[in-house]
Amino acid sequence: MSFSTITYQLDQGVAVLTLNRPASLNSFNSLMHDEVREAIKDARDNSAVRCLVITGTGRGFCAGQDLSDRSVKVSDEAPDLGESVEKNYNPLIRNIMTMEKPVLCAVNGVAAGAGASIALACDIVLAAKSAKFIQAFCKIGLVPDSGGTFNLVRALGLPRAKALALLGDKLSAEQAQNWGMIWQCVDDEKLMDETMTLALHLATQPTKGLAKIKELMNNSFSTPMHQQLELEKYAMRELGRTSDYREGVSAFMEKRQPTFTGE
Repeated sequence: MSFSTITYQLDQGVAVLTLNRPASLNSFNSLMHDEVREAIKDARDNSAVRCLVITGTGRGFCAGQDLSDRSVKVSDEAPDLGESVEKNYNPLIRNIMTMEKPVLCAVNGVAAGAGASIALACDIVLAAKSAKFIQAFCKIGLVPDSGGTFNLVRALGLPRAKALALLGDKLSAEQAQNWGMIWQCVDDEKLMDETMTLALHLATQPTKGLAKIKELMNNSFSTPMHQQLELEKYAMRELGRTSDYREGVSAFMEKRQPTFTGE
């Protein structure tokens, strides 16, 4: 797969999608939307992929939408931002959050606007110490999109999420870790090593089980307890019939390391 605004590589079960427009802090233009969509589809559908990592090049992870990619002059017809969200950002967030594989985000620099929302949609977020998270929408009279009003509140609670969205202040990676918004803050030079170690581990684990953990937890905010208990029952029934469950139990009983296939 050949791209010009991203790179996409697969090795040892881990697909790495790297946003690659460093001159614009990896902000999205139309072409990058198309290429990210194609890479995400492969990560979702390719059985050889058992974990996905999303990161960026240069000093930024992603600055959200490239504002120079559309005209907002007073003399021009007003853009339909809802159409852009519906076509590009909403499907991306849905595909990340519903992908039946772990999705890791390595935030290598500033994550602003939709870039911050994309990071929060991932299952596990690691960030370089120099990284910053910015809910910049208020600076241009918009609301956090790409799941920003959903995942930010759930990660931080309403008071902190609302303040960040209303003020547009920068949140350091260290503070994001202290507040529980991300999994880990690491030294800049160790970011990809730490991320790949984690990704390679997840790529050897029982993929279907991980997918169900992700699905149940993501849906738990809007599911009543009695229904969640039923969903857990159905998941246990389904997973108890997988070869990975049998392999896990056998390995435990035989005191050896399991070899999971993701089946």
